[in-house]
Amino acid sequence: MGILDRIAEIEREISRTQKNKATEYHLGVLKAKLAKYRAQLLEPTTKSSAKGEGFDVMKSGDARVALIGFPSVGKSTLLNTVTDTHSECASYEFTTLTCIPGVIHYKGANIQLLDLPGIIEGAAQGKGRGRQVIAVARTSDLVIIMLDATKSEIQRELLEKELESVGIRLNRRPPNLYFKEKKTGGISFNATCPLTKCDEKLVQLVLHEYKIFNAEILFREDSSVDDLLDVVLKNRVYLSCLYIYNKIDQISMEEVDRERAVGVSHQQSTLYFELNLVYNLKSRCEPPDFEDGLIMRRASTVEHVCHTIHRSIAETFKYALVWPHSVVVSCNMKLNLDHMLDKIWEHLGLIQVYTKKRGQPPDFEDGLIMRRASTVEHVCHTIHRSIAETFKYALVWGTSTKYSPQRVGLTHVVHHEDVVQIIKK
Repeated sequence: MGILDRIAEIEREISRTQKNKATEYHLGVLKAKLAKYRAQLLEPTTKSSAKGEGFDVMKSGDARVALIGFPSVGKSTLLNTVTDTHSECASYEFTTLTCIPGVIHYKGANIQLLDLPGIIEGAAQGKGRGRQVIAVARTSDLVIIMLDATKSEIQRELLEKELESVGIRLNRRPPNLYFKEKKTGGISFNATCPLTKCDEKLVQLVLHEYKIFNAEILFREDSSVDDLLDVVLKNRVYLSCLYIYNKIDQISMEEVDRERAVGVSHQQSTLYFELNLVYNLKSRCEPPDFEDGLIMRRASTVEHVCHTIHRSIAETFKYALVWPHSVVVSCNMKLNLDHMLDKIWEHLGLIQVYTKKRGQPPDFEDGLIMRRASTVEHVCHTIHRSIAETFKYALVWGTSTKYSPQRVGLTHVVHHEDVVQIIKK
């Protein structure tokens, strides 16, 4: 029996096993075996005689973004629209057969955008060159899942399942668990909070499946068996993901009524809220009005939007439909592309910092592209790696300071559009 057959057998057994207190240990062992076989599938122990051909390209620019989706959803059209690169577009599937890179120039940053071939169901097992596509996605800073708004929501679930099975975790943070293998002493189990999803016996069964009999593990949060396996295997990648729904000009509002509802306190950070309220709908069946949008403050809620439209709407409010981490666009009609670029910038966590020489005005034409939560020390290394050694202090103007200018040290965290003047010894 091959690895694929074993994986399919375990998945069938998990699906037909009831989830209750009596079966949680059995399910935990099955999940551990499933994760082990999937790891063997991705990293075969035997060396192949012929090396497979990949299509990864050299990483360049300030960040890398990978476009993933099923065939004919508009990935190449998006690349042609927002970059200067040309990718062949046609009305048939699998037009793109290799990785085509492009560069997005936005707010002074060079963002590398990769147009990858469309993947099909079973890509994690190597169908349709899916393994090469997923390998490129693991090296990216942001994954864009391109979806067709005219098709059912099952396409999103299938793509998430394929990426989840190869160790890519989307829009999630690493589990707050401490795990360390030891040579002696057995398994030391501790927790700083009440655990409801697993216990010491289940942890021991999972570790014994990987032939780990001496280890120290500390739970700092109520984590599940899947979180424990992510920490033990050490091959998981946690990436930000942005869902882009293309061809939105071809869909009616009745087709998206199946999405979940939220209350009036939900903030303006989702797709359908933007469709239904910010771009005011005359009726449910009509397309959104992209020409006359509502101007709102940052961190505005659905309640604020209701009051902006009419003060009586909040009283009869029932719910709003949302798609988290999502943007709707129409590449052919070039609708909402500016908002899409803003969301890409936001999910990448990029900021722009300006420098200033003593006695001269700041250089606002050529800013430094940094990551969010960068410090003055990171700014020094970006300018030149030797500046931090002769650093004395820095003067900072911007929102990261209590007053301008403020004298700070290397550990000061800079914000977007701060001005930094470095004083050396």
